[in-house]
Amino acid sequence: MDQNLLTFSLSVFTGFFAIMNPIANTPIFLGLAEGHEQKTKKVIAKHATITAFIIVASFVILGKYIFELFGITIPAFKITGGILIFYVGFEMLLSQKSKIHGSKEVQEDDSIAISPLAIPILAGPGTIVTAMNNVTNANYLHIAIVIAIFGLMAYLTYLAFSLSDFIVKKIGTHLITVIGKLMGLILAIIGTGMVVEGIKLAFGLQ
Repeated sequence: MDQNLLTFSLSVFTGFFAIMNPIANTPIFLGLAEGHEQKTKKVIAKHATITAFIIVASFVILGKYIFELFGITIPAFKITGGILIFYVGFEMLLSQKSKIHGSKEVQEDDSIAISPLAIPILAGPGTIVTAMNNVTNANYLHIAIVIAIFGLMAYLTYLAFSLSDFIVKKIGTHLITVIGKLMGLILAIIGTGMVVEGIKLAFGLQ
């Protein structure tokens, strides 16, 4: 693989992993799916991750047309999106459940696969912004890479949710909290980078 494509792929993976964080989201999944049998938990995990994939892939593919339809400029998107990503990361650093990325509602039936799991926990505004940030001015190969990597993240999330009881038992909630803080720091840095890049684009700076 070309070095630039490898760097791009690693950057996309890091961004998605930080915003979705399958390990940190595992206790959330357990809380929402509490009382369900293991077989049902796997079905919920499958439906949630597939739904999230379809939503994000749609935004990645149609992102250019969405920009044109609403007259959104790339600098404005990067600045606003960067602030949003930074805010999510900052809340994670403070060990607060993000109001943007998470949900306070806990439902008891299988509809939790769609909401709040798929939307907004997995495919919330933060995830969509991260995805679309990687395909602004991108060619078809880059778009395909972003979709493929998000597909991988969705699959890893499905595995984490399916093995949620085992993961929480073996890793423990304390280490999961530490991982969440590290991902929050990474997100805050990514968000700051997006704002800086947006300002440079807006003012024609190099």
